[in-house]
Amino acid sequence: MTDKLPLQSPNLVSQNIERIAALFPNCITETANGKAIDFDLLKQELNTDMVDGLKERYRLEWAGKREAIVTANLPTTKTLRPIVADSVDFDTTQNLYIEGDNLEVLKLLQESYLGKVKMIYIDPPYNTGNDFVYKDKFTQDKAEYEQENAIKDEYNQRLQTNPETSGRYHSDWLTMMYPRLKLARNLLTDDGVIFISIDDNEVHNLRKICDEVFGEGNFLGQWNWFKSATPPNLSKKIKKNIEYILAFQKGNNDEIFTGIKKTSSSDDGITKPQNTIKELLFPIGTINTTLENGIYQIGVYGTEKYPNELMNELIVENGKNANEVTFKNRFTWTQPKLNEELQNNTTINLSKNLVLSIKKADYRPEVPPNLIDKNVNVDTTENAGRDLHELLGGNKIFDYPKPISLIKYLLNFCDNKEAIILDFFSGSATTAHAVMQLNAEDGGNRNFIMVQVPEATDEKSEAFKAGYKNICEIGKERIRRAAKQIVNSQQLMDNSKKQELNFEDSTLNLKPQTLDLGFRVYRLDSSNMQDVYYKPQDYRQENLDLFASNIKTDRTPEDLLAQVMLSWGLPLHYKIETLSIQGKQVFKVAQDSLFACFDNGIDEAFAKEIATHQPLRIVFKDDSFTNDTAKENVKQLLKQLSANTEMKVI
Repeated sequence: MTDKLPLQSPNLVSQNIERIAALFPNCITETANGKAIDFDLLKQELNTDMVDGLKERYRLEWAGKREAIVTANLPTTKTLRPIVADSVDFDTTQNLYIEGDNLEVLKLLQESYLGKVKMIYIDPPYNTGNDFVYKDKFTQDKAEYEQENAIKDEYNQRLQTNPETSGRYHSDWLTMMYPRLKLARNLLTDDGVIFISIDDNEVHNLRKICDEVFGEGNFLGQWNWFKSATPPNLSKKIKKNIEYILAFQKGNNDEIFTGIKKTSSSDDGITKPQNTIKELLFPIGTINTTLENGIYQIGVYGTEKYPNELMNELIVENGKNANEVTFKNRFTWTQPKLNEELQNNTTINLSKNLVLSIKKADYRPEVPPNLIDKNVNVDTTENAGRDLHELLGGNKIFDYPKPISLIKYLLNFCDNKEAIILDFFSGSATTAHAVMQLNAEDGGNRNFIMVQVPEATDEKSEAFKAGYKNICEIGKERIRRAAKQIVNSQQLMDNSKKQELNFEDSTLNLKPQTLDLGFRVYRLDSSNMQDVYYKPQDYRQENLDLFASNIKTDRTPEDLLAQVMLSWGLPLHYKIETLSIQGKQVFKVAQDSLFACFDNGIDEAFAKEIATHQPLRIVFKDDSFTNDTAKENVKQLLKQLSANTEMKVI
């Protein structure tokens, strides 16, 4: 078995082939490129009738669908590089902000965050014709690609508009969204849920591709959000005040979404004059009345118009047991309902008009309605824009941000205060702001992962004039300022004294430390490794001498550590410590989960000392050893002294 660590995302095609091979080994064949599926045989295995060709079926098709499936399955050799200077509390925070094409980033997160994300919220391009749409073409060579896609930002990201005149207007959008949703599903926990904001342009298509990716049976619902009071002069046929939020779960579960808690000071009657008389058994002492156990027939007579008419009557009798009283009246409740309310310590009163009623200060939270508006305390985009501009100290820094209250409302659906929340169309980082704000309000410990392509701001925009060269700069600054705002708010008051805030050296000092308001910044980049690392067969022996090391010269040990963590499936938010062993720098990740040393001169003395820590995994550079004999000696020594340690090299 090789000891080399494969520094690329998993090959999903190979994994899928292995799964099919386990079920249908007869459907596996060989090609020049390795194992493949005999689809004719597979089709027959999945049908009770003879398969003799394509048949009509219910499904969504578009130009580029096969390309989208291939795109999702292709592995990537790219990596994420830590940007400590832009981070806040890098050493201790568990929040992540990742700059880069979200398709590539989602591939890189497949191992480290597989099945770990409780909730995903995304606000993707609405395909209005002016949005930036990602062009994911991997089959073209570089010259071809750059000729076709002339629009690129300073980070060389693939960006292009998608005008309605395009012959592939809907197809391009679907091809962009499909692989991202497919990869995102893998990251969800078994009871995880995804919320997607969308408007009229693509809501119908989004529902169809989500039915395919997540399963039609996992559709939870569609919320209508009253997003703004659009001026009538901007509407031609219909005034568009509503946007939509689609929700899908990864798999069936019994979780109940929690809506807002309503309060009331009014008495709720449990009798109704129109109902027929029935009896309910009440334990003695549960009704606020002077009536004692016995037989009573009480009536309320009269109004001025009908003074002798019996208006209401209550019959109280001995109960079946000594500790119960039977009340006969025109009840709306059943006995099981009464028993449930009594178990919840509901107070029941008897009024002078012989009406039994309950009085509650707080109701149990409702299941959320499918309309989101001010009645559930969710704001509009206009107010959200004003709040963001005020926070950033400028005018129109970001167009149409989502309200913090909207994301908090969705977060509250899931009763998990330790959840990981992912937003891979982060925009102005509203989701990060909402997560921190909600944690401050309810004492939660949710963590966020924001992903955003560093799309350049227009040089004529207020954002550019304010110094924000791309959207990522806006998002990161918003999180920093939101953290400061939260610290200075009443929610983090300690004996009515504001806690001290200091951003020196990119460190957020909270006294005492009560919330995680920091974030680690990572930036998508090409692999840390030379091409020869992945394709040695493409180089002749005389060319290999050009590579004194298979690691690029501009990469740091911290860069290497991030790629190793991703390849070994370790979350990027794990705590990282630095040790000195035999004069060499050693990274210690999550206690003993991973030790990494990228210094040269690794020998037996070093191996003996590091073995005392009993790490689960350890990684070195391939050229850290003087020769193959030294590498083998260290490997065997680790086996003897730390049998559970797995050693790899890069």
